[in-house]
Amino acid sequence: MEIIENRNNEAVTTSLQVAETFGKEHRNVLRDIENIIKKGGAQNWADPQKRLFAEGTYNHPQNHQEYKMYYMNKDGFTLLAMGFTGKKAMQFKLDYIQAFNQMEKVIHENNLDSYMITDPVKRAEKWIKEQEQTKLLAQQNEEMKPKALFADAVSSSKETILVGDLAKLAKQNGIQIGALRLFTWLRDHGYLIRRKGSDYNMPTQRSMEMGLFDIKETAITHSDGRTTLSKTPKVTGKGQKYFILKLLDEQAEGAK
Repeated sequence: MEIIENRNNEAVTTSLQVAETFGKEHRNVLRDIENIIKKGGAQNWADPQKRLFAEGTYNHPQNHQEYKMYYMNKDGFTLLAMGFTGKKAMQFKLDYIQAFNQMEKVIHENNLDSYMITDPVKRAEKWIKEQEQTKLLAQQNEEMKPKALFADAVSSSKETILVGDLAKLAKQNGIQIGALRLFTWLRDHGYLIRRKGSDYNMPTQRSMEMGLFDIKETAITHSDGRTTLSKTPKVTGKGQKYFILKLLDEQAEGAK
């Protein structure tokens, strides 16, 4: 097990590891750290935002219960280890300092661009990683582009449209679906009422509560003097964005 680890881009060790290396009871190491903290020794005076000790937890391998431990950087370890004595203590301290220095070097090189690394092997390894990351980002951007373009187009739209117009909008975004198929999809997914009757193809209570539809009501006067009310479901700006993104996701899943 490595005595030093990279945590959030900082070289650290733990109270558990220190206790194991120096042959001490973990509770005693915790006590020593907390005594340092009580005396104001937990802060890096050169950088007040950087703590020498940070509380964490670990799961005990036997009872699987969670217990307290501490992470510490090189300065924190140096402060703690000042009081450690014994024949092997000095060598352990030197081993830790060397390991801290090595990890800090690795972290520094990891944060450098490939052209800044002098070692040719490490420079090549970093360059390969950079190319892989660039390729991955480009792929993710391509996958997100249809969604991003559409979201930008309708995110602020206050105009409601017919379901048939939503089908046209879907086609413009690369979704192969016509008005009839879209009506079927909306019914099958519980956004429009599917039972036959006067409310057939009307928005369900769920989709109305989600703000996906408005209902346009039009009074129609017939030749015999009767007046009836015509109801037409119209997709809101929020609904347009919601349905197109959902259809894009469904299409992407189907292509896998």
